[in-house]
Amino acid sequence: MDTSFIFDALATLTRWVSPYYNEIAMTIVATVLVIYGDILNKKIKHILSPYHFIIRTSVFVLICAFGYGALVIFTTPHVKLTLMMIPSMYRGLCIVSLFLMLGYLAEHRRYI
Repeated sequence: MDTSFIFDALATLTRWVSPYYNEIAMTIVATVLVIYGDILNKKIKHILSPYHFIIRTSVFVLICAFGYGALVIFTTPHVKLTLMMIPSMYRGLCIVSLFLMLGYLAEHRRYI
């Protein structure tokens, strides 16, 4: 098998995904939050359990509405920078592999 074909395929895959690095990074962060957010919610629920219903509800709504949004906004650039550290020839393959791994993790946690 000709290795230039493999290198061309890897480079083409990277070119296809390269305009979407911001969206890809945000999708990765959001997907991780969907897969593991219930664990975080259980921890928050446990911490807030001794407080009055109004306080528990208010804090939980604030964390869900603003906390998760802030987490997505502030971690997305770091995820993008991490993706950019991958050598460009393998970046597209790594992104596709990462989404396949996230799908596997979602399946493992019975979200699919």
